[in-house]
Amino acid sequence: MSPALQDFITRHTGRPFKVESVTPIAGGSPWRALSIDNTRTGTPKRIFAKVGSETHLRIFAAEADGLTRLRAATATLRVPTVIACDTLDAADGEGDEGAETLQAVLLLEWIDLAPLSPPAAALLGHSLADLHSTRGERFGLDRDNFIGATPQRNTQDDDWVRFWQHHRLQPQLALCAKHRYPSRMIDRGERLLADCGAFFRDYRPVPSLLHGDLWAGNVAQDELGLPVIYDPAVYHGDREADIAMTELFGRFPTDFYAAYHNAWPLDVGYGVRKHFYNLYHVLNHANLFAGDYVRRGETMIESLLAEL
Repeated sequence: MSPALQDFITRHTGRPFKVESVTPIAGGSPWRALSIDNTRTGTPKRIFAKVGSETHLRIFAAEADGLTRLRAATATLRVPTVIACDTLDAADGEGDEGAETLQAVLLLEWIDLAPLSPPAAALLGHSLADLHSTRGERFGLDRDNFIGATPQRNTQDDDWVRFWQHHRLQPQLALCAKHRYPSRMIDRGERLLADCGAFFRDYRPVPSLLHGDLWAGNVAQDELGLPVIYDPAVYHGDREADIAMTELFGRFPTDFYAAYHNAWPLDVGYGVRKHFYNLYHVLNHANLFAGDYVRRGETMIESLLAEL
């Protein structure tokens, strides 16, 4: 598909681009991630691409929208620039006649990424607090998007607890039921869903702009040491939901939390609510990958019910 991809990049960048090499980048997604090098002089010399089937275009478009929103809201966090999000016909004359060749492509600027250093982690913490100060009028977003490959409903609501019940936990529990996961887990999850307002008796979150999928695999630093965030699932919600996810799959560096708390301290009830928020992501992983995530979801539900 290199000739079609080459023409696609040239058209969307407005500059001649000749593909020198296309290198796969490892990942667990149902689409391909690629590093594409340019032999032409000038820029861009390299582009990051996600390439999938035509059905993935909605996922790529949602990601492009989220990146664009984040870029507009921060001056101190680096967010990849979206070059293009479209479909291309990958036929190069070598495939079977009439074969389906239409593909979805998301092109982003290439950024050389490295693990967060202590200074970059501190800047990330301070900058994230600043990003969270960007307020929406209501919880949710004016469009739906995806959490990984799972559709994420963002129907706007003035009530945060109701939003989280109906557009986060309830859809995941419905998928658990569809997958025939343990009925006790689903029944207990439904009880948690009904009673979760107890976690918010003395706490009133505001609709902050969230990254939405802020785990360690979606942050890094660039070649200048600036923090980079990517692969978002953007919406307006409780900022604690973003911070909670930073603790789910391995905590961020200590400097991150110190800087965030210095800029905007968290409420005392965060220690319990972080598990409530992370249940959404654990259930999503259970629905995507099953296995130990199902058991982890059961344990989290029981622990949260014990807190009520």
